[in-house]
Amino acid sequence: MEPILFYGVPSGCSFGSIVALEWLDQPYRLCRIDMPEQVTSAAYRRINPVAETPTLMTASGTTVSESMAIMNHVGARGIDKGLGFAQGTPEFDRLNQVLAYLNTSLFSGFAPLWYTLEHDVEQPAKDTLRAYGTAALTKAHADLEAMLEGNEWLLGQQRTLADAYFIGIARWTKYHDVIDRRNYPRVQGLFDKLEADPAVQFAHAIERGEPAHSSGSFKGEVSLEEALGLLKQVA
Repeated sequence: MEPILFYGVPSGCSFGSIVALEWLDQPYRLCRIDMPEQVTSAAYRRINPVAETPTLMTASGTTVSESMAIMNHVGARGIDKGLGFAQGTPEFDRLNQVLAYLNTSLFSGFAPLWYTLEHDVEQPAKDTLRAYGTAALTKAHADLEAMLEGNEWLLGQQRTLADAYFIGIARWTKYHDVIDRRNYPRVQGLFDKLEADPAVQFAHAIERGEPAHSSGSFKGEVSLEEALGLLKQVA
């Protein structure tokens, strides 16, 4: 069977994994997981016990969870396309470094903002959380602006899976009006370039449930029940 990516909606960080699979251009399927209801269900916990997306079910029926792990899995299959690099090389270490930075700094900077949006938080606590998130994202954008000096992409002159992960997170500024990306012209330039990428446009359409135009590697969506059935077959 083709690998299946379980992606979360609305606006899950799994967006970057969809982009990565499109860039890889090898057959795959998608399984839409509604958050928070379906992602916390007993059925989905059979795929990912910690009830988070994304998770990738490989062709052999094993599962890989967490965006960084999925990016490295895809990267190992996309070395010939420059999406990833051989383990033990300086390029591999650099890619891991940037992926980790995006996860620990850019992603986590949004965490307190998401909390205030999704929970009933009293105003003093809300102000504190927003201030913390704003400070973290301001620093992260400044760091990324410096990282991009002289570079077309996050790792240099060719796109990698770090760029796919970046666009899935960077788009969250539309929900949280705490920084103006235009103050960081290199970051804004990378964002705009990625937003125009066919794989990114495909991922947006998939999330919105609209007709989506793939590179040709996307083989359709399966339901969670269908995916669990396939998991039984390969177990």
